[in-house]
Amino acid sequence: MAKRHRVFLYFLTGYIFYGLIIAYYLYIGTDHSLPKVFEGTAADPKLFMTESEQILSTDFSRLKNLLFFLSIPYEWIIYLFVLTFGISVYFHRLSRDTTRSFLLQTSLYVFLLTVISSLLTFPLNLMSRKVSLDYGISTQSFNSWMRDYTIDFWIGWIMMTLMVWVIYFFIKRSEKRWWLYVWLLTIPFTIFLMFMKPVVIDPLYNDFTALQDKQLEAQILDLAAKADIPADRVYEVNMSEKTNSLNAYVTGIGSNLRIVLWDTTLNKLKDKETLFVMAHEMGHYVKHHLYWNVIGSIVLSFFGLFFGAKLYRVLIRRYGKRFEVSHSDLAALPLLLLIFSLLSFAISPVENAVSRHHEKDADLYAIELTEDKQAAIQAFQTLTATGLSEVNPPKLVKWFRYGHPTMLERLIFLESYEKQVDR
Repeated sequence: MAKRHRVFLYFLTGYIFYGLIIAYYLYIGTDHSLPKVFEGTAADPKLFMTESEQILSTDFSRLKNLLFFLSIPYEWIIYLFVLTFGISVYFHRLSRDTTRSFLLQTSLYVFLLTVISSLLTFPLNLMSRKVSLDYGISTQSFNSWMRDYTIDFWIGWIMMTLMVWVIYFFIKRSEKRWWLYVWLLTIPFTIFLMFMKPVVIDPLYNDFTALQDKQLEAQILDLAAKADIPADRVYEVNMSEKTNSLNAYVTGIGSNLRIVLWDTTLNKLKDKETLFVMAHEMGHYVKHHLYWNVIGSIVLSFFGLFFGAKLYRVLIRRYGKRFEVSHSDLAALPLLLLIFSLLSFAISPVENAVSRHHEKDADLYAIELTEDKQAAIQAFQTLTATGLSEVNPPKLVKWFRYGHPTMLERLIFLESYEKQVDR
């Protein structure tokens, strides 16, 4: 067996053991029950979920968490697969033989890589959809789901083509400093994407209309005025044909700022509860979390590109001949993507911790703005029951998956804050 094939075999064996360890951790090694000290509190699922819903919540969360932890390293296996079996080299050779334009070569190569990646990940995505359907979270038809999947494919291909072309354009000109030039270009691109996403990308997936309930819209806009948010309308998006989950958000910057409510939220929450949810989202705007997220993304991309470039250089020196790729070779792209994916996964607990801090700040802001803590508690209880969310997820799940505080933390925070005010 060729040495490069052994690398893939070792990684595949490690992936199997990893999957068994994760399954043991989620199904046997952790206690999903609520600590006794919190029984009878607002966070006790027995108070707002049926016994059946509690069982479904645990089962659903375990399955979704297992699929998440399996899907990330599965992506790494795909990158190694196309490298070790010469598929990447073949794609590169084919793109060079097809056109002399480097942009078109990049476009064709990325298209082929995206196709094989999409085909190999399709079963996991299909399984995730089936789990959501079986547990009553997803209501989306297969045709609608495939439409979104196709849109994801083309948007991903366009974005990846531009990114890869820029990266290798600079690699060919400066093998040592390419990462810095790429990073400088990510700054305006990140800001531009934040500005354009609400009006260009989001409408590709869903239809946005003016909020039909004008009385509720007036109340939301009153909250926005108190928060000094320059909004003159609230958007409603039809999500009930895709999901039973609830959501709302404030997104965009400048003239593209949008306040958005899912129709599922309107259907399942009372007006006071909806107002708290919207006040929470407004809190992100007022606290400048949107801008801090952009700054954080720019800072992380600096270090990610810096360390990624160093690792890329080292690995090309060591394994380049084995994989038949060079530093400035498009065929080495899977190795670069593997490095970035590993770094992104490693830093995700830190990103999630920062996000949870922002979410707690937004909860506090919403309480102070609405002065209705009971509505806040009821809103989170309904969110938990409707989405079959775990009240007290395992720590590993919280670190890697939760950009929001757990429902246990949020509900206990709200309840204790209420007692402080009463005193």
